[in-house]
Amino acid sequence: MKKDKWIMGIETSCDETAVAIVKNGTEIVANVVASQIESHKRFGGVVPEIASRHHVEQITLVLEEAMDQAGLGFEDLDAIAVTEGPGLVGALLVGVNTAKALAFAHGIPLIGVHHIAGHIYANRLVAEMKFPLVSLVVSGGHTELVYMKEHGHFEVIGETRDDAAGEAYDKVARTLKLPYPGGPHIDRLAHQGRPTINLPRAWLEEGSYDFSFSGLKSAVINAVHNAEQRGENIAPEDLAASFQESVIDVLVTKTLAAVKEFHVKQVLLAGGVAANKGLRNRLSGAFNEIPEVELVIPPLSLCTDNAAMIAAAGSILNEKGIRANLALNANPSLDLAIHNE
Repeated sequence: MKKDKWIMGIETSCDETAVAIVKNGTEIVANVVASQIESHKRFGGVVPEIASRHHVEQITLVLEEAMDQAGLGFEDLDAIAVTEGPGLVGALLVGVNTAKALAFAHGIPLIGVHHIAGHIYANRLVAEMKFPLVSLVVSGGHTELVYMKEHGHFEVIGETRDDAAGEAYDKVARTLKLPYPGGPHIDRLAHQGRPTINLPRAWLEEGSYDFSFSGLKSAVINAVHNAEQRGENIAPEDLAASFQESVIDVLVTKTLAAVKEFHVKQVLLAGGVAANKGLRNRLSGAFNEIPEVELVIPPLSLCTDNAAMIAAAGSILNEKGIRANLALNANPSLDLAIHNE
């Protein structure tokens, strides 16, 4: 009988302190997240120094709660997986040093995980991955289309050339005087309005899977300023609906084109903006028309940063025998492709 594998995941790349334990790469037995949103809300964004301080304060408490939830001791763990990058360097260091200390103290193998690989592997906690596949990664710092021919192989076929989609959402939310984080507020407002305002869509050159949202963000800001100068009012719900329509149109159209070109069996949605209701609905509708390709959308709890996704990705690296040593360091600009063998 095959022995169960227990992997601990640690995630501190931005403003969530998270520890999880995953069994056999697919089953969550503990997943604890301490969010810092309330602390950063008054600044309208994440303040790196405050984020790092909160991680230091929370990591031991979150770690203990995860171990209690799982009912395991450190001697039961097969490996400790930790986000090594990308992210805020001070925040990453808290998780990396915690993982190294635990690995050294208890003689447990250590695994460094790419944050985006974690977001992609959150889907494996929902459904088994079928290759070849394409993952649409949409978050505050990243907008990418990633092709995978097998476990652990990542080929970025499209990425943002300027603002990530989540970053554009937050900037547009600030223009509309909505609270931080802006994404959920724009999504909610968009469902109350109609896309009546003509906003640009950056398709870039023919055949490109890259994204660009900077021009769209600027167009929204200009629309608001021009209306103010003319003494007119733009309904914020219509502006939100128009902005969201433009973003989703580009994301879904490019994903469908990649599905066709790469003949994939599965599409995975990943990242914080994967929680967006408009995006989830549009993708679901599009893939109802393509029954031969499976669409996997993670639950909301696995879209935002969490440690279960890091443990899931770490499980694959553990199976491949890929380990880090105690020289592991935080790498805020870590390249996704380095995990390819």
